[in-house]
Amino acid sequence: MLRSMFDKLAPLFEQGGKFEKYYPLFEAGESFIYTPGKATDSGPHVRDGLDLKRAMVTVVIALIPATLWSFYNTGLQAQLAAGVSPDAIDCGAAILQGLLIFLPIYIVTIAAGGMIETIFALVRKHDINEGFLVTSLLFPLVLPPSIPLWQVALGIGFGVLVGKEIFGGTGMNILNPALTGRAFLFFAYPAQISGDEVWVAGSNWVDGYSGATPLADFYNHGASALAELDWWDSFLGHVPGSLGEVSTVACLIGALILVSSKIGSWRIMLGSFIGMVAMSYLLNALAPSPEHYMAIPWHWHLVVGGFAFGAVFMATDPVSASQTTRGKWIYGILIGVLCVLVRVLNPAYPEGMMLAILFMNIFAPVIDFYVVKANISRREARLGIQ
Repeated sequence: MLRSMFDKLAPLFEQGGKFEKYYPLFEAGESFIYTPGKATDSGPHVRDGLDLKRAMVTVVIALIPATLWSFYNTGLQAQLAAGVSPDAIDCGAAILQGLLIFLPIYIVTIAAGGMIETIFALVRKHDINEGFLVTSLLFPLVLPPSIPLWQVALGIGFGVLVGKEIFGGTGMNILNPALTGRAFLFFAYPAQISGDEVWVAGSNWVDGYSGATPLADFYNHGASALAELDWWDSFLGHVPGSLGEVSTVACLIGALILVSSKIGSWRIMLGSFIGMVAMSYLLNALAPSPEHYMAIPWHWHLVVGGFAFGAVFMATDPVSASQTTRGKWIYGILIGVLCVLVRVLNPAYPEGMMLAILFMNIFAPVIDFYVVKANISRREARLGIQ
């Protein structure tokens, strides 16, 4: 029935039809329900069962564990902030409360970002593709639950417009759109995006609750703050923070999905980890005292802030990341190094993963250029034509 309906409506939206200029809207609905209508059937092009829709849907599936955990942990932290005893917290009530906090943020993201995508598709007369599905889920997961909804709309609008559409749309952007929007909000409204004012939202019984995240504790109290924190709580995600970044376990599950499906680069993920560990050891050796924040060990950098989430879902963006094999290693290692450097050497900004990824997004083409140039030089030397 659906197929018949689309077939009857198609002539109205195709070239020469009454609603020709609205064809991107028709095509978006059709390809959302069915597979894309275009396929390579001739010429020297590589043909494969994987298309943009399947790739983006796989990323969305990989984000499900982090999304589900955000429902539970957000509701849990809200109830703890309200003074509810940990033993008296009901898991179902916590999940429902977290869902009610997440949904408005997600709906505003879809509405504001989707409107911009649609406008550009109509003006440029190109298809509305599935790339925004990933951006629309990534963006809410890197925001604190207390973020005002008008800032959500402003942030995703900036991310889609400046981070993506001005470069030509999906596949042409040099920056990750979700991180671009988050960076804009951080520098425009640092109190709300960092959670310094009020991070628990959606509670009628809490007028205001301000609590430091583990990263903030590190710089307020140095490595001595580790004595008051539990590593397993941070690893599992029983800590306050952005909606989807708190659980390293959920991020690792997503990493397994992305790596096994060959959508995400394991080289970038592992490179980020190696760079983070190496820089942590170097700063540990230079720490003036065991209590100094430079002495924070690598296994804490792994589980606090957005390191795991960024390394798995943001750094591996196939458009804005390095494309060459060696370039992916260099790109990932430098992200890990820069993340720890920003965290440790700039206490005013305790989370460095976002800036590290955006910075390396800009340099990814340069890395690939010199990797390819070095490969060409080696081949010329091997063939004796230099």
